[in-house]
Amino acid sequence: MNFQRGRQKEEPEINLVPMIDVLLVILIFLVVTTTYSKFAELEINLPQAGAEEVDKNINKPNAIDITVDALGSYTINLIPISSASIESLRNALISAAGDQPDPLIIINADAKATHQSVITIMEAARLAGYNKITFTTETNSTN
Repeated sequence: MNFQRGRQKEEPEINLVPMIDVLLVILIFLVVTTTYSKFAELEINLPQAGAEEVDKNINKPNAIDITVDALGSYTINLIPISSASIESLRNALISAAGDQPDPLIIINADAKATHQSVITIMEAARLAGYNKITFTTETNSTN
């Protein structure tokens, strides 16, 4: 027998309010506990070697030529340097510059020279107060 003849069946309903509350609490927790770190990008300009021919006979009065070979031996304006320390290179640069205020440092490094030997020259030039540094390159010209 059906005693609930006049009553209509109630449809089950899903209450979304508690579920939304739980999701908001989780979202707030994630926002508060997450650390946002912005990585600084390093902006560098790489040197480019062009196929432009440069006259090597031009006399550059305020240029200092530094050469480093594959063994790490240094020469400044074709004069060999006995010690490869930064201080001795700095002193040799200052004496080679003479009374020139800011000479152009031209680094001629062998292709098999160590990276450290080139950095040593750059550090010695920085300690001497010379900011104009350039590198010589060779281009492969295929005819």
